[in-house]
Amino acid sequence: MSSDRAALRIVFMGTPDFAVGSLKAILEAGFNVVGVLTAPDRPAGRGRKIQKSAVKQFAEEHGLQLLQPTNLKDEDFLAELESLQANLQVVVAFRMLPKVVWDMPKYGTFNLHASLLPQYRGAAPINWAIINGETETGVTTFFIDDKIDTGSIILQETEPISPEDTAGTLHDRLMMVGAQLVVDTCKQIQEGTVTSAEQKFAENLKPAHKIHKETCMVDWNAPLQTIYDFVRGLSPYPTAWTALVNGEKVDNIKIYSSQMEPAKHSYPIGKLIGDKKTLKVAVTEGYLQLLEVQLPGKKKMKVEEIMNGLNLDKEAHLR
Repeated sequence: MSSDRAALRIVFMGTPDFAVGSLKAILEAGFNVVGVLTAPDRPAGRGRKIQKSAVKQFAEEHGLQLLQPTNLKDEDFLAELESLQANLQVVVAFRMLPKVVWDMPKYGTFNLHASLLPQYRGAAPINWAIINGETETGVTTFFIDDKIDTGSIILQETEPISPEDTAGTLHDRLMMVGAQLVVDTCKQIQEGTVTSAEQKFAENLKPAHKIHKETCMVDWNAPLQTIYDFVRGLSPYPTAWTALVNGEKVDNIKIYSSQMEPAKHSYPIGKLIGDKKTLKVAVTEGYLQLLEVQLPGKKKMKVEEIMNGLNLDKEAHLR
């Protein structure tokens, strides 16, 4: 294959912020991006205003040709995609592709996944790695096949997870590490030096299935470390939540950050203990001190900012 970078004609596919890092890196490395696929504009937020994806906004700012198909098997879309004459497709946080799409370019289609495959296949690898208390994760590029995250691995890069990491901080680091891995993968494909290997069989595979609202409810009977990891693994999005029972009133509140306080106590599980600046929850091995929360109809706030105005019943608890 020619070492001239113009020889690669890349179609990039992605939607959220995480994908923007890779698209930006590809352009900065001098590769020729002939088209960008992203999700159709959708209503979002309280006002349900139509919003463009992060990838669409970036692509428009850089004058890239955009495609926003609703049906990836639509004949008109497939004809338009083929007309771009791409010989490589790069996928970062997009959607499952039909074979007619991923099999189209000469050099194939590869995907960036935010885990060390085969572990954490699925939609939410960053969240689940932290929720499960992992101390290391990483990113993987692999050639797409007809299943989800099962294709032959091209490159991998590891990344440590600190005890203070949240899904947000880890997301931002993996976005940058992953962007470089995407560029390195493109370079190998361009130079004709790329190799790939089938994913090795591994027992006890941990899935990274999509997270729903029900998934995010805190189990206060779980061990202290488990609850702490759960909160940071869902912060800042989609966010752990719990029910605040305060007298006759029951409200759902979101928990963005916390810290562990191991101790012995005789309080019932979920009991709230607070003063003018702090608020903590009694759990099996001590307390979880709440640092940032969001009350109904309010913005996210530090607990010390809300305690003066929060009147807690003596029996107030979380469930």
